[in-house]
Amino acid sequence: MSRHVIVVDLGFGDAGKGTVVDWFCSRGPEPVDAVVRFNGGAQAAHNVVAPDGRHHTFAQFGSGTFTPGVATHLSRFMLVDPLALAAESDHLRTLGIHDALARLTVDRAALLTTPYHRAANQAREAARGPARHGSCGMGIGETASYALAHDDAPRAGDCLSPARLRHRLAVLRDWYLDTFPQDAGGPAPSVEECLEVFLAFGERVRIVGGEHLQGLLRTGNVVFEGAQGVLLDEWHGFHPYTTWSTTTFANAETLLAEADATGTRLGVLRTYATRHGPGPFVTEDPALTTDLPDRHNGPGRWQGAFRVGHLDAVTLRYALDVVGGVDELALTHLDMPRKRADLLLCRAYEIGGRRLERLPAGPAGDLERQAALTRRLLAARPIYEPLGDAVARVEEISGTPVTLRSYGPAATDKSYSAKSYDDTSYGDTSYDQVRGSVSSPRSM
Repeated sequence: MSRHVIVVDLGFGDAGKGTVVDWFCSRGPEPVDAVVRFNGGAQAAHNVVAPDGRHHTFAQFGSGTFTPGVATHLSRFMLVDPLALAAESDHLRTLGIHDALARLTVDRAALLTTPYHRAANQAREAARGPARHGSCGMGIGETASYALAHDDAPRAGDCLSPARLRHRLAVLRDWYLDTFPQDAGGPAPSVEECLEVFLAFGERVRIVGGEHLQGLLRTGNVVFEGAQGVLLDEWHGFHPYTTWSTTTFANAETLLAEADATGTRLGVLRTYATRHGPGPFVTEDPALTTDLPDRHNGPGRWQGAFRVGHLDAVTLRYALDVVGGVDELALTHLDMPRKRADLLLCRAYEIGGRRLERLPAGPAGDLERQAALTRRLLAARPIYEPLGDAVARVEEISGTPVTLRSYGPAATDKSYSAKSYDDTSYGDTSYDQVRGSVSSPRSM
């Protein structure tokens, strides 16, 4: 029976999903045939460092691409940016990966992100001034919102039909110019310029139907790679500082169900908390931002600052409630507690003189409720205690085993305790005893 794994970030993103996916593909307990992307788009920034030092920030290609033969499939839930994909392929080629596009398939129903979406995104975010939401500025939200309002939003399959694609791009460009007069988000390229590039994408990349993924799921092992984090979810995040994307397990489990398959739910988190851009961050500690620089994450023009804080049990419980629990956990940056004895655990919040250990996780769809929750968090103060043994603390808070422990960015910096998949027990034999010991303790 095939074993599939769904990798989801339980925080605000940047917990190390890419390095976890890379480990499953290069050193995991079973061979992996493909990585499936099931939410988000080109705004993803999943950093992977190979044992030989090569580094790539994966955006649309699966983070298992360093492993020969591992394919990438962009599902219908992805927002595909052909221009960004070409640039990413070029960078992979400089690292010796010459067949990334040959290993890529794209579902014909996936929405296309175009230069018009990107320009609209930047114009809208710039107009918010100091009230910015922290967008990546890459057109993700505009792609999703445009498709909700327009039945003829461009999709990957349109790249195989020049006449239909030309029409849809023309309608989209007219919408952008009408909504943002005088090219407020930057000069809009002509329809013919976009058409040429997108048709070339259709010729170079294999565009497939839903049956392709169903075949993969029935015949091989697949890792589903999520983007961003549960605390940024479009319905369960802290509105309005959220993404236009479902960041939970939901999309992946829909795809699995269509193939009559199931997958292991793996949640990823750091030993300390991080957040990109504005929004509530109760455990933020400016001293940690200075003392714990992240070589692969920094401030962005549109996102804003990269912020750092202490591990937060309250938001961890909230994320687990939102997703309905996980089967296993991956805990990254375990080298940091060894170096920093002053890292803390936020066990609860103080809000208006009252202690709060759990945030209410309501049904999806009530953004007013989520906005009210945001206002409460902005007034919250953390109640701290020493972090101590990070693995033990996380397992105690979550009631879930930490099976993958990461002490650095490379696959060789990780240890694995195999869990039995035919019952609820998990072994204490480190996978390193078979594959080699943890080495080079660097952060990730």
